[in-house]
Amino acid sequence: MSAKVHAAAKNASNDLLQRRCTLVNVERLQHFIKRCCLIYATMISVKKSILGLLFFSVQLTSFAQEEFVTPSKLITRFPFVQLTGGVILLQARFDVHPDTLNFILDTGSGGISLDSTTAEYLGIKPVPSERTIRGIAGIRTVSFFYNKKLHFPDLIIDSLNFHVNNYELLTSVYGEPINGIIGFSVLSRYILKLDYDSLKVEFWTRGAMKYPRGGFLFRPLINTLPVQTARIKDERQINARFLYDLGAGLNMLLTEDFVKDSGVLRKKRKLYTKQAEGLGGKIDMNMTVIKEVKLGPYRFRNVPIYIFDDAYNVTSYPYLGGLIGNDLLRRFNTILDYEKRNFYLIPNSHFNDPFDYSYSGIELYNINGQIIIGDVAKGSPAEKSGIQEGDIVVSVNKNFAQNLNQYKISLQNSGTTAKIIVRRGDELMEFNFKVRSILH
Repeated sequence: MSAKVHAAAKNASNDLLQRRCTLVNVERLQHFIKRCCLIYATMISVKKSILGLLFFSVQLTSFAQEEFVTPSKLITRFPFVQLTGGVILLQARFDVHPDTLNFILDTGSGGISLDSTTAEYLGIKPVPSERTIRGIAGIRTVSFFYNKKLHFPDLIIDSLNFHVNNYELLTSVYGEPINGIIGFSVLSRYILKLDYDSLKVEFWTRGAMKYPRGGFLFRPLINTLPVQTARIKDERQINARFLYDLGAGLNMLLTEDFVKDSGVLRKKRKLYTKQAEGLGGKIDMNMTVIKEVKLGPYRFRNVPIYIFDDAYNVTSYPYLGGLIGNDLLRRFNTILDYEKRNFYLIPNSHFNDPFDYSYSGIELYNINGQIIIGDVAKGSPAEKSGIQEGDIVVSVNKNFAQNLNQYKISLQNSGTTAKIIVRRGDELMEFNFKVRSILH
C-alpha cells in the first residue's frame, strides 16, 4: 500500500512540475509577444516620423527651388545664306532705306558696321570720330552713324551706332555684296538660335530657356567678344583661350608667338604659304594640319589651321592663342545667350564633314563681275604651272559659269588635276596642275 502511495505522490509531483514549466513557458511567450508588439509599434512610430520628416524636407526643397523667371519667347525666324567657310550672311534693311542689304553675322565684332561704299550709295554721311578699330591686317579710325535702326523680318532693332568700314575686299572674296557686319551690339540684346541644317536663324527675347538634349553647354568669357577655352594637340598637348569667331571662314587661326612659345606643333610639320583677307587688307599666312582639336567633349582630328604674325596684337597675346572659326563651328547648331554667358552647341548633320586639305596656291576674287587670280604663292602648284596674279579666269575644269563659289569648290579636290583657262591681255591660255594635299 505504501508503494502505491509513493508512486502516486511521485506522479502528482511530476504533473505539478510540468504544469509549472508550462505556465512559465506561457508567461515567457506572452512576455516575448508583448516585447515584439512594443518594438513593432515603436518601428511604426519611427517610420511615420521619418516619412513626416521626408515629406517636410521635400516641401522645404520645393519651396527653396521656387523662383521668379521670365521665359524667353520667339520673336522671328528667317533664312540665312552660308558663304565659303561657313560664314553666315543675314539680309536686313538699314534705318529708313528700302534696299535689302547683306550683313555678315560676326561674334568677332565688338559692335555693328556699315560698308563705306554702301553709305555713299545710300547718300548718307557719317559723323567723324577719334575711335579706332583693329583687325589682323591693320588699325583704322572710323566714323559713325548714330541712333539708327536695323530691320529684320518681324523685328526692328533701334538705337544702334554703326561704325563705317570698307568691305570691298570681302565683297570680292565672297562674290556677294558685303554691306556690313553685325556683332555685339545686336548679339547682346537677344538669344540667337543658328540652325545650319535648315539654314535658318531665330531671334528670341532674353530670359529662361530650356535647351534640347544632345548638346553641351559652354560658358565663354564675354567682354564684348566671346573667349572659349579649347585643347589642341600635336607635338604636345596644351589648353589655351581662343576667340569664338563666327565671322572667320576657317577652322583655327594661331599666332606665331603662341606656336613658338607653346611648342605645340611638330617640328616636321610642313607649312604652306597662303594669302588671307582680314580687316585692313590682305595678309600672308601659313597653312598646316594639327593632330587634334578638342572643344568641350568634342574631338576633331587632323584639322587644317592657319598661322599668322599678329603684328597688330589683335589677340593680345598671351591672353589669346588665336581664334576658332566658323568652318569648325558650323558643325554645331548653336544657341547664343550673351546675357547669361551660355553658348549651347549640338552636333548637326555637318559634324563629320571632311576637312578641306587642298592646296593650289592661288586666291580667286570677283572684281566688277570678273573672276581674277589674286596672290599666287611661291613654289605652289599654280605658280609652277605658269599662272600669274591678275590673270582673268575664263573657266575652271570646263565650267564657264563665272561663279566664284563653284570655282573655289572645284579647286578643293586634293589629288585631282585642275584645268584653268585664263585671259592674259588679248591671249587665252590654259594651265593644268595637280591640287596638292596638306595632310600628307
